[in-house]
Amino acid sequence: MDLIKQLSGEFNLKSTQVSQILALLEEGNTIPFIARYRKEMTGGLSDEILRDFHERLTYLQNLEQRREEVHRLITGLEEMTPALEEKLAKAKSLQDIEDIYRPYRPKRRTRATVAREKGLEPLAEWLVSERIPTTPPLREAENHLNPEKEINTAEEALRGAMDIVAEELSDDGDLRKKLRRLLWEKADFITKAKDPEAETVYEMYYDYTEPVKKIPDHRILAANRGEKEEALKIQLAAPELEMVAQLEKTLCCSEKDPRNETYQEIAADTWKRLLQPSLERELRAELTERAEAAAIQLFGKNMSGLLMQPPVAGQRVLGIDPAYRTGCKLAVVDETGKLLDTATIFPVPPQNEFVKSAEVIKEFVKKHDVSVIAIGNGTGSRETEQFVASLIPDFSHEVAYVIVSEAGASVYSASKLATKEFPELDVSLRGAVSIARRLQDPLAELVKIEPKAIGVGQYQHDVNQKQLGERLSGVVEDCVNRVGVDVNTASPSLLQYVAGISKAVAENMVIYRNEIGSFQERKQLLKVSRLGPAAYQQCAGFMRIRGGKNPLEKTGVHPESYEAAKKLLEKTGLSVQDLTAEGQRVLEEKLSGLHLERLAEELEIGIPTLEDMVKELKKPGRDPREELPKPVFRTDVMKMEDLEPEMELTGTVRNVIDFGAFVDIGVKQDGLVHISQLRNGFVKHPLDVVAVGDVVRVKVLEVDVKKQRIGLTMKGVPQE
Repeated sequence: MDLIKQLSGEFNLKSTQVSQILALLEEGNTIPFIARYRKEMTGGLSDEILRDFHERLTYLQNLEQRREEVHRLITGLEEMTPALEEKLAKAKSLQDIEDIYRPYRPKRRTRATVAREKGLEPLAEWLVSERIPTTPPLREAENHLNPEKEINTAEEALRGAMDIVAEELSDDGDLRKKLRRLLWEKADFITKAKDPEAETVYEMYYDYTEPVKKIPDHRILAANRGEKEEALKIQLAAPELEMVAQLEKTLCCSEKDPRNETYQEIAADTWKRLLQPSLERELRAELTERAEAAAIQLFGKNMSGLLMQPPVAGQRVLGIDPAYRTGCKLAVVDETGKLLDTATIFPVPPQNEFVKSAEVIKEFVKKHDVSVIAIGNGTGSRETEQFVASLIPDFSHEVAYVIVSEAGASVYSASKLATKEFPELDVSLRGAVSIARRLQDPLAELVKIEPKAIGVGQYQHDVNQKQLGERLSGVVEDCVNRVGVDVNTASPSLLQYVAGISKAVAENMVIYRNEIGSFQERKQLLKVSRLGPAAYQQCAGFMRIRGGKNPLEKTGVHPESYEAAKKLLEKTGLSVQDLTAEGQRVLEEKLSGLHLERLAEELEIGIPTLEDMVKELKKPGRDPREELPKPVFRTDVMKMEDLEPEMELTGTVRNVIDFGAFVDIGVKQDGLVHISQLRNGFVKHPLDVVAVGDVVRVKVLEVDVKKQRIGLTMKGVPQE
């Protein structure tokens, strides 16, 4: 296979682009480094596209490996022919290759095997010969009686020969492909209840039918889970008559052929006994694989939205991890995330210690000058929110609260990392610390949790866990490198996601940092144990050093471009010393309106690199998350009963799924904006309109207090 030609066509890229990307990957460069610092070579492809490219490249390489292996195996059996070799060379998928190899694959003992051992292959060949015979099959079968091999009747001989033909038919790759396509086009996906009287979450699937080619991915995963939990039975209703007719057509060549009745029997048996179970199993696997891939991609998008939520810097935060019976856990952290105080209160049922709990909150707010209260969105969240909102008028200074996603907080609390960070702190209180810190800097806090434990998406436990882990780790890596990392404050958990840095090197970096006090320049990274020149090239541009020797090191300008950056500044009458907050206005003025093409030629760098450099120099040390909408801060609370149709509200997107988005509008239950209500006109997928963390304006459509459901719309609602 011509990899370059194949990938060029699939990704709509020039062959030179593909060649350069392949070379960069082969050299061991990371995706974030290639996406950010090799734009001239990639044509400015995003990290997301490059990851898809790398994933597809891996598949094609595995395809080539399997092609070579199958070629070797068939050659070893002395069955390779020029026609088969050509067919194998043209195979475009692993399924195609497996179809070609199927007739040669070692089989367990089958009815056809037994028939061959009895010497019935010549009769099978007679059955499928193109020449129309004059004798009927049973008469011909009489010529193959052999009592020594237990072939005592013509019927036994004919049945054995039919078994051989049926197996050969079922192994025919081209035929399987044709029937697979027919199954996809015509089959129905049917679900039934195992116990129609049982009350489960799968009631909509108790008697459900939908064409296979139309069923959405989330329904496949829901049905699979129902089957796994033994609530549902799934079957694929195939167009049996069409399938059997296709098999007959393969065998039959004339209406006058005396073998036609036998062909009908062979076709029916081949389908029912051999092909139907196999092809339906393959189709179920294909549907599941497709649905899982879509779910994993959705997880990745949602994870990116969650990680890229803007930080709330410079605030002292009181984090509250709500609960009923065990009480609400409190943790106050200062502006840097340092833990100042903890407590447990019981303001909600069953204890309802309202007065005592209020005193603790008021004392914490006053004592530590708290300006924001972060409330986790888990169990007891809304009751806790009502309690906190009622206290706000009594505070001596301005305080707001915000609901924070506590996804994965309990996993972090019980982790080795949390134990190492807070050895003396009770497990339950660590969750409150995490909630407070993830408001201050969501990215820095969420990287401490295994990505799979942060439940944003759908059916995260039902998909391929290895693929999910790889995709989410890639998303975290991309987000961390997009933002950049302060090398003097970052935790090992954050540092290990920087391009080129392993977990062990991240820990070595912190050890070295503690020894020297702080990094003053990026070059010092080369003194970290096991961080060599190759890793330095990958990671250096993503590391930030504030207040160091070289002001360029607080920007995303890579050390390899320092000289070009200095020359650029000189051409505008500035120097690196002007990269200050005070000089920002002058910098922006001087760097605006530059003739980039001419400058790029003079500085001997590419235009994409120059564009990024100008952007970095205009806002040195900028955080791309700051340009996104801030979390919704509240000072009062609403109840579900307060909602009325047509009411407009501001909310935060908490989760995006295939059929819509769940939005936190400040009541106990998140509201659903169905995909049909996201905007006027057709929406292919909710992610085309919203992402996790987005702040949106919505209008209430309907409220069902009994079922705890809220229907929302964004249609006709102006977005800020």
